[in-house]
Amino acid sequence: MKTLSKKNVTLDDSMEDHLRKVNNVIRSSLDSEVPLINQVGKHIIDGGGKKMRPQCLLNLAGLAGGIKDIHYQLAAIVEFIHTATLLHDDVVDGSDTRRSSPTANIKFGNSASILVGDFIYSRSFQMMVELDNIEIMDILAYTTNKIAEGEVLQLINKNNFDISQEDYFKVIQAKTGVLFEACGKLASISNECSFNQKNSLSTIGEIFGQIYQLIDDMLDYSGDAAKIGKNLGDDLKDGKMTLPLIFAAEKANINDREIIKNSINHGDLSQLTKIISIINKTNAIESVKEIIITKYAELDHKISNFNDSAYKDQIMKFISKSIHRDF
Repeated sequence: MKTLSKKNVTLDDSMEDHLRKVNNVIRSSLDSEVPLINQVGKHIIDGGGKKMRPQCLLNLAGLAGGIKDIHYQLAAIVEFIHTATLLHDDVVDGSDTRRSSPTANIKFGNSASILVGDFIYSRSFQMMVELDNIEIMDILAYTTNKIAEGEVLQLINKNNFDISQEDYFKVIQAKTGVLFEACGKLASISNECSFNQKNSLSTIGEIFGQIYQLIDDMLDYSGDAAKIGKNLGDDLKDGKMTLPLIFAAEKANINDREIIKNSINHGDLSQLTKIISIINKTNAIESVKEIIITKYAELDHKISNFNDSAYKDQIMKFISKSIHRDF
């Protein structure tokens, strides 16, 4: 079986320059006459974050032929859509910590988080309109609609022990994969890409997004809370039956299955230590890693279709760094 070698990877200096330009767009676009919007916006910006979606878009734009000024605007729009989703998610999930800091709903209240999330969503669409490009509007309108569907799917499956692998992948594709997929599609804007190259960029983004979510779900039961910036077992508390638990439940004995089922049904963290033990006993994390490795091989194949370049090296470094977040 193919394995992933762990490497020390740092962010390329030129990518830091590109991200600074994206951050400049974000700061100027978040500015409002309403003080509370500025306060919540500052809280989000100061909270850091790896800007994974902007990085993905910019790296793929480089792979597609080069990073143009329009890609900074597109990267900011994508980050706004993601940020608005997070603000709403944290209210729905009752989250209190993100990136080791209090969430906006804890600091400013649920109402402020929801309404500022709405502001950021609507500002992203204002920015799309300013670009006056129907292809961009089509991509992002479809994407935001699919993300909303994913949120509802996840809500329907909350506290549902019987969720299937197929249902799980539908949720993570809608909630996470589709926005990374959009990054791949947007990377081709202003670059002269063939139809096949556009499809490859879209698929690279989609697969990477799925891998990223799979790792997140895996780390919720196997990571270091200080490193991942959130408490272990958050998914269990939220009643989310993610892939590590699905695999564990499939292989567990009757008693262990009941422990998982009761904990998911009630969002009960009291059995977290026991559940982590069941996950380890059933090699559920290894099963998730096998899926990640398979998807990574597909990703690697798609990227190999592009000509060698500094951007090709950079996208591979970016993917490697993302995968080895405590892998």
